[in-house]
Amino acid sequence: MLDRDKRNHLSVAKRAITASPHAEERAPEAGAYWNGMMMNMQWIALLLAMVAGGAHAATPLALEAQNGMVVSSQHLASEAGLEILKAGGNAIDAAVAVGYAEAVVNSCCGNIGGGGFMLMHLADGRDRFINFRETAPAAASEKIYLDISGNPIPGASRYGYKAVAIPGTVKGLDAALTEYGTMSRAEVMAPAIRLARDGFVLTRADTDIMDYAAGRFHNDPAVAGIFLRHDGSNLQPGDRLVQTDLAVTLEAIAKDGPDALYTGRIPAAVEAASKAGGGILTADDFAHYKITETEPLHCTYRGYVFASAPPPSSGGTTLCEILNVLEGYDMAALGFHSAASIHVMAEAMRYAYLDRNTYLGDPDFVRNPVDRLLSKHYAAAIRAKILPDKATPSAELRPGLEQHEQGDTTHYSVIDHAGNAVSVTYTLNGLFGAAVMAPGTGFVLNDEMDDFTIKRGVPNMYGLVQDQANLIAPNKRPLSSMAPTLITRNGKIFAALGSPGGPRIITITLEAALNIIDYGMEPRQAVDAPRLHLQGLPDELDYEPYAISPDTAKLLREMGYKLVEQTPWGAAELIAIGPPDDGVAGPRSSGNDAARSGRMRPGYFYGAHDDRRPAGSAAGD
Repeated sequence: MLDRDKRNHLSVAKRAITASPHAEERAPEAGAYWNGMMMNMQWIALLLAMVAGGAHAATPLALEAQNGMVVSSQHLASEAGLEILKAGGNAIDAAVAVGYAEAVVNSCCGNIGGGGFMLMHLADGRDRFINFRETAPAAASEKIYLDISGNPIPGASRYGYKAVAIPGTVKGLDAALTEYGTMSRAEVMAPAIRLARDGFVLTRADTDIMDYAAGRFHNDPAVAGIFLRHDGSNLQPGDRLVQTDLAVTLEAIAKDGPDALYTGRIPAAVEAASKAGGGILTADDFAHYKITETEPLHCTYRGYVFASAPPPSSGGTTLCEILNVLEGYDMAALGFHSAASIHVMAEAMRYAYLDRNTYLGDPDFVRNPVDRLLSKHYAAAIRAKILPDKATPSAELRPGLEQHEQGDTTHYSVIDHAGNAVSVTYTLNGLFGAAVMAPGTGFVLNDEMDDFTIKRGVPNMYGLVQDQANLIAPNKRPLSSMAPTLITRNGKIFAALGSPGGPRIITITLEAALNIIDYGMEPRQAVDAPRLHLQGLPDELDYEPYAISPDTAKLLREMGYKLVEQTPWGAAELIAIGPPDDGVAGPRSSGNDAARSGRMRPGYFYGAHDDRRPAGSAAGD
């Protein structure tokens, strides 16, 4: 099947350099953003087709380095992290620097007005997880976004101050730096402050993202004053973006720590702006915000140990549940994106997302049955339900109810020469969050309240549905799909990875790991390969262009799958340490014109940035 799939993928390669005229129809949830990015994607379309046909097709090489590596969705942020590594900082120092830098140069998603998760593998062998997910304001209630008839008010949980949850990024980054870093706040924040104060020149990759959200910038004078030209038109490639107010805020944080954001002038300004804008945020909400630090969630797959995010993220639990199911199949023998391998992946996803949507929530408010969901016996019971040649209709399974997570997040990975590794996923939720900014603060605020269940039984923009465990309550954290992940082998770090992508974060991270472990792909091949996704509801198997060959698609439809081709999604940021100990034999030599380079070397770092977000890069030393 794989050889036939390869021939079919290569047969359509000539068409790969032309963007599909049906792109917008295929991905309504990605819409204008991805249509704008398709021009940037065309150059790798042929690559994607070839990788889909075989793991070892020609592909650009991952960046190789000996002393450390940073990979992020914005090249200036990657360079900021590398600057800290070169100055003698460890991976935690560099990760904090990247987090603050992305708040400046990747304002759609990087932030100090949002929240997320940091996963660390320390050189002494410990794994730590910092949860700085946002919390609902004290005045929030289960019916806050419903009208008098009990129906959701369109946009109420996504736009404006009422959509904002209490941000956690600054407390999270500072806790990591204080406990596990080696440098001062002033040192690690210097690159971000410099970029905000002096500005940076925008590229097409930057302005494409801004164009998507620019219609909402006009609704808030503070946002418009920064992210639009003086005449109200959109910023253009070549423009310099200077953020003076943000520089002042960052300087205050560098001097006074989290108190600069959670007490005094800034929360007072947010409370005043929120009150004027119909919101419910108060300075007291900021003063009472707390992060948590725990052990991460762990699972094993073919001898590799995965560490990932526990609740209130569903990412690690769902990822590990899928891995446990797939471990019972010989994925390498089934072949990359053969009908058989796609079938078992899709069914494993279906059952895991059902459990995600039904059972998981903030552990301070609900009991999460994580031990049961991650049991190898439970995975075997799921495998027993998967028929060899038939899709399971999601309607036959008990669905959960609504979930609203959007895909406009960002992820970055850092590894240093001492063996410290950091995987961070954080977010404003939608692009530029709620698109509001308290005057004088310089940073946009999240729309994380939209991640709660707004009303049970009402599908969100993705059609993803979830149960009552995620209903709104004061000081509660909304369920997330973020899945920052670290993989170890024999006690040593093997890879750091993660991605943005809303509920697809889980399957993006899954497939990148499978591509390396089961299919023997190099890091760049693993992140560039076209993707699949199934979440139960809507009951469809989504796939990127060239991910499924025509004859494979025919077999899957005969099994009962509804196939929906969509424009590319996510942006995996992967660092691996070579060589992978996967037992997969390399391809035979093609003869006199065979490639002579590109294989991973023992002990080197390999950084692979996903060109689905072309502003990013890997940076290594």
